[in-house]
Order: sequence, then structure tokens, then C-alpha cells
Amino acid sequence: MTRSVYVTGIDRGDGRQVIELGVMELLTRHVDRVGVFRPLVHDDGPDRLFDLLRARYRLTQSADTVHGLGYEEAAALQAERGTDELVSRLVDRFHAVARDYEYVLVLGSDYAGTSLPDELNLNARLANEFGAAVLPVVGGQGQEAESVRAEARNAYRAYHSLGCDVVALVVNRVAPGQREAVVERLAAHLPVPCYALPEDGSLSAPTVSQIVHTLGAEVLLGDDSGLARDARDFVFGGAMLPTFLKALTPGCLVVTPGDRADLVIGSLAAHSAGAPPIAGVLLTLDERPGPDIMALAGRLAPGTPVVSVPGGSFPTAGELFAIEGKLNAASPRKAETALGLFERHVDTVELTNRISVARSGRVTPMMFEHELIERSRSGRRRVVLPEGSEERVLRAADVLLRRDVCALTLLGDEEAIRKRAADLAIDLADAQIIDPQTSPLRERFAERYAALRAHKGVSVELAFDVVADVSYFGTLMVEEGLADGMVSGAVHSTAATIRPAFEIIKTRPGAQIVSSVFFMCLADRVLVYGDCAVNPDPDAEQLADIAIQSATTAARFGVEPRIAMLSYSTGTSGSGADVDKVRKATEIVRALRPDLLVEGPIQYDAAVDAAVARTKLPESDVAGKATVLIFPDLNTGNNTYKAVQRSAGAVAVGPVLQGLRKPVNDLSRGALVQDIVNTVAITAIQAQGERPGAGPAA
Repeated sequence: MTRSVYVTGIDRGDGRQVIELGVMELLTRHVDRVGVFRPLVHDDGPDRLFDLLRARYRLTQSADTVHGLGYEEAAALQAERGTDELVSRLVDRFHAVARDYEYVLVLGSDYAGTSLPDELNLNARLANEFGAAVLPVVGGQGQEAESVRAEARNAYRAYHSLGCDVVALVVNRVAPGQREAVVERLAAHLPVPCYALPEDGSLSAPTVSQIVHTLGAEVLLGDDSGLARDARDFVFGGAMLPTFLKALTPGCLVVTPGDRADLVIGSLAAHSAGAPPIAGVLLTLDERPGPDIMALAGRLAPGTPVVSVPGGSFPTAGELFAIEGKLNAASPRKAETALGLFERHVDTVELTNRISVARSGRVTPMMFEHELIERSRSGRRRVVLPEGSEERVLRAADVLLRRDVCALTLLGDEEAIRKRAADLAIDLADAQIIDPQTSPLRERFAERYAALRAHKGVSVELAFDVVADVSYFGTLMVEEGLADGMVSGAVHSTAATIRPAFEIIKTRPGAQIVSSVFFMCLADRVLVYGDCAVNPDPDAEQLADIAIQSATTAARFGVEPRIAMLSYSTGTSGSGADVDKVRKATEIVRALRPDLLVEGPIQYDAAVDAAVARTKLPESDVAGKATVLIFPDLNTGNNTYKAVQRSAGAVAVGPVLQGLRKPVNDLSRGALVQDIVNTVAITAIQAQGERPGAGPAA
């Protein structure tokens, strides 16, 4: 039977989209096929939240199946034929969705400008008819703790008295200073778990793009990154420049008549200097500076929006203050902020159990990625990113910080990093930034490196130059315990990333060599490929070591290890030096780790295809269901992973290095932002194993 959860409220303005997004995140961590149903919808444009959910969670559901009825149609049907007919119609449409999915997220009505009587009662009845668990959301904006408690209690009683299965309750948009008091009072007065989320100004701040759309403004300067910035404040220009500059605040939108070229240039110059970074400039009165001024503006702060409206500052101000930020597919950073807020203040394990989400029997790529984020957050570690000024790294850092995945240290020139981050509207307030060239740690690291490499004749003077390199500096931070792991390679070569690790961190006890795996996220499962990045032609002993390390890594990340030692022949069907190497490696694995399931030599098709396996190795516990695939050499492994990645549309996460005493991981120079996020999360999880009681690191 399809399960469902009905997220509903009692009034408008509760910011419920944050909760709906958070619940969808929980569902997609555990369930392969999740559907969405909104019983009642406004007929005034696209469903922004569904568009966000579909893009973010790769939903295949058709948009025309999501909605039950428009509010006007529903009101007319209720007036003409009664509530029973309205409910019956909506129940039919819900079940049309439910039959195709394992779990359905139901988005309750929004209480915004509707003509339906007793909307709360209607939501309750629909939830009961759907057989859905109910998660009420109460808005706490601008209220004291006692007032919030009373409203939350009334909401619980209202839905409970109507027969609803209320599994938990969320109070959203609580004043940060009131949150703890709200949580304590709710816990004392309600029989279900109660969560309180604080108000976050960045969620309610409109983006510059949203302002442009709402006001019908013309974009004179600015790129997509600039238009995606949040306008956290409005500063209206009228004073002389020295006084005006003092009024600027981080993330503000400057609003000034278009003939005040001094304020335009002054604002952009302040942004360029990072004192402070602004969201953009909005020109009023349909006035624009001349072409020379605009050319200078473009050079001062490339990408920063300068937009123009025909109205005056006063009426424009009225429109601006009425605009509120919304979660939608065009604002992915708001979604990351919302999820970070949800996951910090909601006991996600408890809520998952309360809404009866049973984990799917298979692991999809999305489930795997969710699991990485969840596990890395559970034991927070610090990861150092040597390529601190690289745009993809900064964008990944933005996601990691918003989601509270781990603590971050960025290496590089601090002024350059902060300026680049400001241009990208990325807030690095919670990140540590260190310049190896000027850091007091440089002398300490030089002495440490010289001691480690004394047998190679490295002096302290030479080491002082070496450790200024960001890769060496980051590796020494890990070695010295100032960071728990390092991720690099977006712009540096693999050699530049892992050579310092070989010299400084070295292999952990019991590991013969350092090797690597890729997590290959296919449509319906996750496979582990090794070694595809480090060892060109391992001998039988090394190949066995790679297999054992890869099995350990697989198990650590939730993939049950069944090892296939790959070759061009299966079983005893072939002979030759290459096959004999794989056969010997398989025997070594069995001798060293009799607890592991291993098969080899075996061809790829027999390893992963049950039909082929039944023909070639019908008695094998691995054939047809292998999860860890060990390639005989780097040429085979690297080409295979790239072929599967490109031809099968697989997501390749890695390479993940294994065998080091402390985690250092390499990126592909073509790595996307999500690749970097995943690799950092993996590194943080590996680092959790470095702490006492957590077992050996992969």
C-alpha cells in the first residue's frame, strides 16, 4: 500500500515550503519512487515548488498529474454539489497518483485568497480520506514564545479532534531568540514531537532576478550569478557619497535615481573592495548614466546587476518591501539554505520513523548522495580545500556551508577569495580562509616537512618554499590535525594532489599501497570500481590489497561488498599471464579475508548480469550480483569507468583514495559542483573513521 504524508497549516505566512522541501529530502533518501500531489492549486501560473522538487529530485512525474483542482473550480463544485462531491473528486485524483508511487508527499492548501469555507476542516478530511499521516506547520513570525505555544497547541487539537494521525508538529519562522523557549514549551504541552525552525532572513529576501521580474525592470548590466543574489536590505541613495557609503550593508540593493552617477560608481567600487559586497543597483526615474559611466561600472564589478525602472524611488520602495523571497527552481541556493535549516532543527531520524518511511531494497544514485550528506553531517569534521579561489570550489563550499555538512578551510589569497565569493554572492562567514604565503603556520610546517624529508636532503629553507604550495600546505594541515581531510584536483593534476600525501601522510598500517575507487551510481544501484586512477599495473599481491581495501570502502559507504576480480575470461576457461595474475590475487584475497565474498577471474558481464552468470558460474555467490569490481590494470579500469559514465549516464563519484593514514581525495579537473560536494562529504565520512572507536579509515 502506498504511504503518504500530508503537510498542512492553519493560516498563510508559515513558510511551509521549507518543511515541504525538507520532507521530500527525507523521502528521497529512503524511497526510490516518490510522487507529489497538491489537492488545490491557484490558477495563476506554474507551481514553483513542484518545479523545484522536480528539478532537484529528478522526478519523472508529469506536471498535469500533480494538481487536483483549481481553487475556483473547487469552490464552484462545492457550492453546486456539496463537500462530499468535492472530496470524492480529489480522492480519485490522489489515488491516480498513488498507484504509481511508493510514497506520496501531499501539499496542503495555502489559505491565500481562497473562497473555500473552513479550509482547515477540508485539509483534515482529505488527509483522512488519503490515509495520510499529518504534519501541521504553524507560523511563528513576530510572536512571543507563549503565543506560539498556544497557537501550536490549537493546531494540534484541531487536526487531532478531526481524526487525523498527527505524527509531529513544526513551528516555522520563530524569532531566533525565542526558539529554545518555544521548543521547551511545546515539548511540555504536546504529545507528539515538536520542532521549531528560526526565521532566516535570506529565505525571505528576494533575489535580484525576482525583483527585476516583479518590477518589470530592465537589466543594464549583470550576469546570471549576479541576478541570483539575495537582496537582504534596501539602501536608498540621496546623501552625498561619503555619507552614503557608510549606510551600505552586506547584500543590500542600492536604490538611487539614475542621474546619481557618483552613487552608482561609489557603490560598485565598495562592492569591488568587499566593503561591503552589495546585491546590485536599481536606478529609478528612467534615468541612466552615460555610456562612459556604464563602461566603468562594468569594469569595476563585473557581473553585478545594474537595473532600471521608470518609477520614482518612493513608489518603487513600496513595491520592493512587498516582495518576499520564494523557493523555486531558479533559486537553488535558497533550497540549500532551507534544507540546512530543516536538518539542523528537525530530528530527521525521528521524523522519518514517525511518517513510516521504510527504506527501499535498492540504493539509487540519489539515495547514495543523500546518505553521504546525512552521514557527513552526523559527525562533523573539517575539510581543507586548497583551490580556494576556483569558482566550482566556491560554489561547492556554498552548498556545504548552507547544508552544514562539515567545517571548511579554503586556501589562497584571502582578499582574492573574498572578492570572488562576493561576485558570486557566496557568504564565507562560516569558512576559515588561510593564505599559505603569509600564515604563521608556514614556519612550523617547514620544520615538520624538513624533518619528514631529511633523508632526501630537504633543508628547512627549501621546505619553507615547498610548504607555501597550497597542496603541501593543506596536506600538512591534515597531518598536523588542523584539518581532518583534504580535497583537491579541480585545477591541479592528480600528481600535484597525491604526491604530498605520499610524502607526508603515507600509507596506514596493513595497507601495501594507496589505491582508489569510484562509486558508480547507475540508475538502480551503486557499484564500486577499483583501481581506476592510481596504480598502472599492480601485481597479484597489490591487486589483492586493492580488492580488500575496496571492499572495506564499499562497506563503509553502505554497499554490501561482493568482489569480482575482473579478467577477459571466466573461471577456468582461459589462461595466460594476465589471467593467472587475477587468479592468484583472488586466492590471496580468500586466504587473507575468508569472510569476504570474492569471485575471479570473471568477465564483467558474468559479474553483473544474472542471466550470463547462470550460464557461466551458476553456483557462484558473486556472479550476477557483484558490487565491487576490481580491474586488472589502470588502463582497463580508467577506460571502463569513463565508458560507463558517458554511455550509461552514470554518476561517477571519485576517485576516492584508500590506504592513506588520513583522508586526501583527488578530483577530476572536469568535476562539477555536485561532484565536489560529494567528494568532500566522502572525505568527511572517511575522517570520522580516523577518530577513536570508529574503526580504520578506508
